[in-house]
Amino acid sequence: MAKYIKQEMPDLRQTGESKVYYRMKTQRNIGPQEFIRSLSHSNRGISEGDIIRVLIAAADHLGELLGEGYSVTIDGIGNFKATIGLAEDKEMDTLDGKETKRNARSLRLKGVNFRADKELIRRADKYCKLEREGVARIRRSPYNKEERLNLALAYIEEHGAMKVAEYMALTGLSHTSAALELKEFRQDLSSGIGFIGRGSAKVYVKKARVSQ
Repeated sequence: MAKYIKQEMPDLRQTGESKVYYRMKTQRNIGPQEFIRSLSHSNRGISEGDIIRVLIAAADHLGELLGEGYSVTIDGIGNFKATIGLAEDKEMDTLDGKETKRNARSLRLKGVNFRADKELIRRADKYCKLEREGVARIRRSPYNKEERLNLALAYIEEHGAMKVAEYMALTGLSHTSAALELKEFRQDLSSGIGFIGRGSAKVYVKKARVSQ
């Protein structure tokens, strides 16, 4: 039995209305070994070894085709298309600016977009029996944006650096809201907040403020 949650939406237009959307609760993740075992069990003529070989070959060939610029459609599953973006530590140039233009070495394949086939959605819906789990409300900070910035600066001043999780604990924001706000702070030269490191090793540090 699948469960769904009624999720509160942020009031971006400040209308005072509490709107919601519905999302399915993920029960748990099915790993590759369990998936292969269950697929072999439901298709007794196919061994686990055969399934592994086909999946490895399909993934490798799919990666090759996507890397060469093709989009790939698999009936009953969906369409795959690669996306590109700037490599780490490269800055985006403008369309008509005078800065150094990016070349191929500044770009890399950054992800793969997937659009599910309608048949896959139909099959999943056939097995979907929903039951309500509860209501999820947005976590709201008791501080305004300026107060949160001052809290962050004070924390960095005392500890030398700050992670997203520590900013969450300071402000009461959700992980997504905290990460987005810290990104906004570091892009604002007058905020006094910068960052060092990459990925999970990224921390926020104090930098000189630029007067405006």
